[in-house]
Amino acid sequence: MAEQTLVLDGAEAQIALGRRLARHVRVGDVIALEGGLGVGKTTLARGLLEGLGLEGEAPSPSFAIVQPYDVPDVRLPVAHVDLYRLDDVAETAELALDEYLLDSLLIIEWPDRLGDRLWSHALRLNIAFAPDGARRLTADVPDAWTDRWSQI
Repeated sequence: MAEQTLVLDGAEAQIALGRRLARHVRVGDVIALEGGLGVGKTTLARGLLEGLGLEGEAPSPSFAIVQPYDVPDVRLPVAHVDLYRLDDVAETAELALDEYLLDSLLIIEWPDRLGDRLWSHALRLNIAFAPDGARRLTADVPDAWTDRWSQI
């Protein structure tokens, strides 16, 4: 797995990255968004959903936990998942996230709540605050994403 770092200056840069990612996602992909509160995980996810064709603002899935999006609202089905409110890895099993991989893209915020159950083919994007207020995004790029990531 290769690691790459990008600097994102502001929310618009995060949305733009999400739009670029949307050009390369496929059914069965997992994008894991890691980072503390307020770093812009949902902002990046919104850019991705926008790039997939979603019109209007995507709600944060914090309370619903899983927010599904289907064709024709997006070009391929998406499950946007926020695991922040889950305290136990066992609770994630009840969500049956594996089933989404059969026909959807899976975007997961707070993937650490899965413990060691995160899929090995997941594109892991860790967002952190940079000293100047920008965001530093570190991507752990699995083999399944190597060619696609180089085009982002």
